[in-house]
Amino acid sequence: MSSKVHEDAHLFIQRAWISHMFAQRVWLCGGEHLLEVLHVAGVEMQLTAAVSFLTILQEESVSIHAYAHSFLQVILLHLEHRDAGVSNAWLETLLSVIEALPKETLRHEILNPLVSKAQLSQTVQSRLVSCRILGKLTNKFDAHTIKREILPLVKSLCQDVEYEVRSCMCRQLENIAQGIGTELTKSVVLPELIELSRDEGSSVRLAAFETLVNLLDIFDTDDRSQTVLPLVKSFCEKSFKADESILISLSFHLGKLCHGLYGIFTPDQHLRFLEFYKKLCTLGLQQENGHNENQIPPQVLEQEKKYISVRKNCAYNFPAMIIFVDPKNFHMELYSTFFCLCHDPEVPVRYTIAICFYEVSKLLNSGVYLIHKELITLLQDESLEVLDALIDHLPEILELMSTGGESSSQENKLSALPDLIPALTAAEQRAAASLKWRTHEKLLQKFACLPQIISSDQIYYRFLQRMFTIMMTNNVLPVQKAASRTLCIFLRYNRKQEQRHEVIQKLIEQLGQGKSYWNRLRFLDTCEFIIEIFSKSFFCKYFFLPAIELTHDPVANVRMKLCYLLPKVKSTLTIPADKHLLQQLEMCVRKLLCQEKDKDVLAIVKRTVLELDRMEMSMDAFQKKFYEKDLLDQEKEREELLLEMEQLEKEKQQNDGRPLSDKIFEKKRRDSKTPTLLPKSTPVSVPGPSSATPSTSKEIKKSKLIRSQSFNNQAFHAKYGNLDKCSGKSSTSGYTPSASSLAKTSMISLTDESFRNRNASSVPTSFSPNTPLPSTSCGTSNPVDPKSSGSKDTQPRKTTLKSRKSNP
Repeated sequence: MSSKVHEDAHLFIQRAWISHMFAQRVWLCGGEHLLEVLHVAGVEMQLTAAVSFLTILQEESVSIHAYAHSFLQVILLHLEHRDAGVSNAWLETLLSVIEALPKETLRHEILNPLVSKAQLSQTVQSRLVSCRILGKLTNKFDAHTIKREILPLVKSLCQDVEYEVRSCMCRQLENIAQGIGTELTKSVVLPELIELSRDEGSSVRLAAFETLVNLLDIFDTDDRSQTVLPLVKSFCEKSFKADESILISLSFHLGKLCHGLYGIFTPDQHLRFLEFYKKLCTLGLQQENGHNENQIPPQVLEQEKKYISVRKNCAYNFPAMIIFVDPKNFHMELYSTFFCLCHDPEVPVRYTIAICFYEVSKLLNSGVYLIHKELITLLQDESLEVLDALIDHLPEILELMSTGGESSSQENKLSALPDLIPALTAAEQRAAASLKWRTHEKLLQKFACLPQIISSDQIYYRFLQRMFTIMMTNNVLPVQKAASRTLCIFLRYNRKQEQRHEVIQKLIEQLGQGKSYWNRLRFLDTCEFIIEIFSKSFFCKYFFLPAIELTHDPVANVRMKLCYLLPKVKSTLTIPADKHLLQQLEMCVRKLLCQEKDKDVLAIVKRTVLELDRMEMSMDAFQKKFYEKDLLDQEKEREELLLEMEQLEKEKQQNDGRPLSDKIFEKKRRDSKTPTLLPKSTPVSVPGPSSATPSTSKEIKKSKLIRSQSFNNQAFHAKYGNLDKCSGKSSTSGYTPSASSLAKTSMISLTDESFRNRNASSVPTSFSPNTPLPSTSCGTSNPVDPKSSGSKDTQPRKTTLKSRKSNP
């Protein structure tokens, strides 16, 4: 099997290469030379030539007049090639060429010879080709020319003695009707369709039926009620006695037929048509299917496949049938049919109804609660294909389920929610256990809508811990990132401070300070999502310091990823309120420049420093360039504050009735003394002193100038030359720092060392009460066993920064 696939692929590549080379040379040879070559050419050369001729036309390698002179006759002469594949390839080329040729060329070179080619004396293949060409030519000429020269040929081919020709010409009548207008369609095309619908050949009747359905918009109400409707009625009545292929086509066009004939049915006809549709929805399900498949005759198997196609088409047309019966009558008329389609034993049928589920939900509107159970059924379907089709519009479906239906009672609207949560969790676990990680990723992304559907407590206890587990144990990176982003959205809309602080603590301790470098990488991904979803103040308060602490990470990949994130981290700062955080960021970048030994990380650090220096800081004062971003950030911060106020409002009911404003003031006063309820091991940024003089734009420029001078003094050139390490050996590097620079560096370093020592001495109070987590600081990291490097669950592949500093 694999060798056959490789052979086909090799043949395709070879043909494409030959076609490309052929197209470059073919227009140089001339038509007469091509005729000599193609006359004796094999099938492969013929197919390549047909594609090459089309390529020359599409690329406009020659003018259209030169093309018609050199190549058109070659194409026309090979339309009746004895090989059907070659003949069809040349025909497709000709149909594309017709679009570009002028009218005079079409008349003399194609239309005039077509009169003789369409005669009964010609071969069947020649007449079939004539049918296709006539359908294409109709759009190129005016109505008078069509009526005088083309329609007589069309009538002749519709009366051909061969059913294949009649069927082919019948399928071209749609194009012809669009070219000749409504009046000629009624007087010429409609009589031919009526006659062809009574043809003895089933394929001809099927072509006539499909063409009638496609032309319903052209006919007026009288034509539909007096001519089309009786034909459709007769066709439906005879369909069960005819070939199953007619049933397949009928079931596929049923929705369009109901739409086109809507309003002209009598009540009795409406009821009969609806019963006909219901019968098609259960076609083949009444038969016994308990025997072994190997013992079923091939004819029966083929028939069952056709029945499956019919039910699949019925599922595809189900939204149209809801409109046909009116959504108000859904429960009485179509609910049982919908139930059967959702529980159909065949996956293609359930897959199709899952695709249509959102459309059905929108149409039902206030009656959407009627299909709650079917939603649960499809979520619990054993086939992941069905689940994948359903979750494309899962947020919209759940929103309709939870909020739709003003006239329905709240009990009805929420009755399925107790079953919804187990169904969603079971669907996620089933997707996680499979090899279809894209379905799992998509489902996790759609879970982001849950805060709008269910309570934050339900999310916290049923979904949030599962997101943590996926982030730390799943081996597929897109799935981990999807879980991380969804977890951030869960955190964003969580309404309880204790739960939010617990989630933040777990993110920092289990990911940011985790033993596995893979978890620390995911922490940086989470920080990126937090910057996107939360306000700037939220990130600075909880995640700024834990993020920049990873500049001391012993794994090069973690430091590298952090360098890419630093511009986004800096964008969360606002001057002058976050001046102390800006100093911490500058100190970490300076240490990376001085101490980094990995050449790849160092190159990224240098590029990042230039990008950081070019960035403009957001100020507390109004700035027009940041107006939209600041408004969005203020909206996020306002929503976060509202969540806190909701909790305070609940606490107020249990307190002594003090005003809410007093409680908020008291809470802010407590927060100024104790910034958060997180344990001491979790670094949290504290606002700078209010007495500090606000920084101006001159101070920012001065800070950038100091960094740039320090950068340039360390032999960093415009082409990113080698940077000598400033580890205290100024005699080696030839660099003599200024007194002010040394003073500033020592002051910031002292602040940083005291900050990290304070963090390192503290022990987490929850999640790991007995075993303190290792600090990621440079001064406290331990040497790594080289044998364990390379595993994402052990310490890293690089030596620690401490061991680097000990080298001479």
